[in-house]
Amino acid sequence: MKRPKLKTKSFTIRTLREWSILAIDLVTVIVCYLGAVLLSQVYLPQHGVPVKEILVKTFLGIPIIIAVFAISFLAFRVFKVVWRYARGRDYLRIVGSCVVATILFAILDQSFDLINIIPKGTTDSDLPMIKQIIYPAYFMLGVFSTSAIILLRILYEFVYARQKDKLEVGHKKRTMIIGAGYTASVILEEISRQDSIYKPICLIDDDPDKLGRIINEIEVVGNTKEIAICVQKYAIDTIIFAIPSLNGEVRQRILQDCNATKCQVKVLPFMSEMIENVNITKQMRDINIADLLGRQQITFEDMGVASYIYDKIVMVTGGGGSIGSELCRQIAKYKPRRIIIVDIYENCAYNIQQELLRTYGADYDLHVEILSVTDYDKMDDLFAEFRPQIIFHAAAHKHVPLMETVPEEAVKNNVFGTYNLALLADKHNVKKFIMISTDKAVNPTNVMGATKRCCEEIVQMMAQKGSNTEFAAVRFGNVLGSNGSVIPLFKKQIENGGPVTVTHPDIIRYFMTIPEAVSLVLQAGTFAHGGEIFVLDMGKQVKIVSLAENLITLMGHKPYVDIDIVFTGLRPGEKLFEELLMNEEGLQKTANEKIFVGHQVTIDIDGFTKELEKMRAICATNDKHAVVEQLKVLVPTFTHDTAYLEKITNLAEKYRTEELSN
Repeated sequence: MKRPKLKTKSFTIRTLREWSILAIDLVTVIVCYLGAVLLSQVYLPQHGVPVKEILVKTFLGIPIIIAVFAISFLAFRVFKVVWRYARGRDYLRIVGSCVVATILFAILDQSFDLINIIPKGTTDSDLPMIKQIIYPAYFMLGVFSTSAIILLRILYEFVYARQKDKLEVGHKKRTMIIGAGYTASVILEEISRQDSIYKPICLIDDDPDKLGRIINEIEVVGNTKEIAICVQKYAIDTIIFAIPSLNGEVRQRILQDCNATKCQVKVLPFMSEMIENVNITKQMRDINIADLLGRQQITFEDMGVASYIYDKIVMVTGGGGSIGSELCRQIAKYKPRRIIIVDIYENCAYNIQQELLRTYGADYDLHVEILSVTDYDKMDDLFAEFRPQIIFHAAAHKHVPLMETVPEEAVKNNVFGTYNLALLADKHNVKKFIMISTDKAVNPTNVMGATKRCCEEIVQMMAQKGSNTEFAAVRFGNVLGSNGSVIPLFKKQIENGGPVTVTHPDIIRYFMTIPEAVSLVLQAGTFAHGGEIFVLDMGKQVKIVSLAENLITLMGHKPYVDIDIVFTGLRPGEKLFEELLMNEEGLQKTANEKIFVGHQVTIDIDGFTKELEKMRAICATNDKHAVVEQLKVLVPTFTHDTAYLEKITNLAEKYRTEELSN
């Protein structure tokens, strides 16, 4: 059944507006017609043509003029154009419609002698002169009509439209665009065509030849060193960074200058990340802390990831965490047969479960199991039930200061959780086992790093034993935005008015985004054949104090003015800088230029296994000092300052004694 068309209010208003425009155009044509006829008849009184006859004949032509021009305007749909956004081709509609209408009117006039004014008694010798006077009237009619209507459109655009802009000024953001190249011109074009919230005011570019030049009516007013001055001079609200090809330190410096102005800053993705056939303005995003690190986000090509994940049963331990949940998101894109999420914390596991179900539908084959990887028997049952083919092991205790106070829990969860999974993967013939490691595992000075190095040794031991499972570890630095990252702590401190606490003014760290880290993990699965430790080329290390300063500015404050930064001293087990490779590890290239693999270290399997079992017995006693000493046996590169642990132990003993005395 065909639905009836509804006559809405908006339809009525639109129709009335269009007919009003058509009526105004026709009135304009009539005025131009009268002017053209009168001007062409200036010399006719010499030939005895009464003024009354001229007026009568002229007004008789008005209905014909209206009919001809109305038909032409309707055919060319002149009244349909939104003239505020009109371009050259739209004005050609006016020219074409007026020319066609004038020609039709001239043909009708000459063919049927409708309004031709020829004086009585005019001889044949006088006709050529008379026609020389009458014929220009047609030309003047076309020229006058075209010019008048175009002038009306321009008047509308520069008067009414400008008044509308003034009314909307409170809703539009005065915008500066960094970069005066092709991208900026496209942005200006898109903004002019859309009902955009941005009002372009000025352009900034470092090319001296562009200074003072105009692009789409917007002037290049300065270079990037004058951003702050121009923001103040032109009362800018928003800055759009429109140089997607720029990266490195120059990009970092410009974005930091933009960020320091406290304007809203919009950033276009890098050229390699731009999406084709999508408006550039739709790809703009807010500036984030990763932009201020001064390096381009590393992207990884598929390079076989889909081939080993597609239609496989994949288990992700710690699947509710920041790394684990991103693993689930990216794995899901490769269409595995099933994803099994294992996590001890039900809230995070529930969140990623619901996100995946919303994205892929309620029937998506997804199973969530709430349990600890330290529960060998229950994990064994889980393996037997679901038969996972690929395991990404992200479950771990990661907070360095917390693990210093409870080394026994760090070992139970990190070391023996990994050991359980590795043994079960071997037992149930899992195809691939990829463990998430950290740069803190290299020459560790804290308990967390030592446990992760021990986990790497377990992975290498299992591969060395000749297992059917391909074991590998992936080692990377700090992850921006992860639950264990310094960024959430800094944000909370800034929201509370500060101060922001940094342990040392010279402390530096490697940083990467969560998608980068997960891409590395997935890619490592492609290269893994057994026992490898994969390392990402993470570029330059970043000073934590610089990170804090940038984040304070990003959140709309001035470092050391609005929000102070306090240095608290290195925490127990903390190093000024982290390493990605141990001295005994070589470094070999892989097919991906950003991923390297360390040479496998030979493990004394029997000796290492015995020491692991000894550690298991020690952990059962919860003797912190004994656990740390045994970690030094398992990880010979582990160096640890026991002063903090002794302080914690003494405090605990003090509290215990006081409670007994009470």
